[in-house]
Amino acid sequence: MSNLRPADILVFGWEGGKHACVDLTGVSPLVGLRDHGFVAGQAITKAEAAKVAKHEKACIENQHVFIPFAFDTFGALAPDAVRFLKRVQQVVSSNTAHVKGQNFVFSRVGFAIQKGVAAQLVARLPAISL
Repeated sequence: MSNLRPADILVFGWEGGKHACVDLTGVSPLVGLRDHGFVAGQAITKAEAAKVAKHEKACIENQHVFIPFAFDTFGALAPDAVRFLKRVQQVVSSNTAHVKGQNFVFSRVGFAIQKGVAAQLVARLPAISL
């Protein structure tokens, strides 16, 4: 029995019969702005590296593949997240006769990110008293 817990999503039969642990991480692209100035993609690159350092070894020891799925609140995706989505997109495309099926994966992920950011912003609004 495994005590593996780094995955938000477990994808069965991902690579060579191994399962994939996918860790979802959303970050603000403005993190660390005071220290280093704004560099596009810097926040997701750091978040991705931190997740790999924290969880990859445990996944490998349990014969799983670790995939850090890092994105920022402006909608940028880390390279591993893009590779993951392209693979999922291929599976969706090969199992869907509709031409628009190829764009389905990226549009749904984009919508989910926007919805999450909106929920965070609304939660921070002061309560309106009537």
